[in-house]
Amino acid sequence: MLNEVSKSQFKARALEFFRQVEASGEPVIITDHGQPRLEVRRYRPQQDDPLARLRGTVLCYERPTEPVGEDDWEAAQ
Repeated sequence: MLNEVSKSQFKARALEFFRQVEASGEPVIITDHGQPRLEVRRYRPQQDDPLARLRGTVLCYERPTEPVGEDDWEAAQ
């Protein structure tokens, strides 16, 4: 469930929204003139393990030593 609240409503009831986020874990989106501006969400400490942060981000090349043709470069086009 997406909770959206205007800036003026949030200002008047901020502590209530903080407690709601803390209890439910659901973020609250704060809007300004109907446009999302801020998100209040529960704090989660970042992972300290650098390998866990990198997991799934490395590409695998089948033949890394083979030459690349001129037509294979995206930036050259």
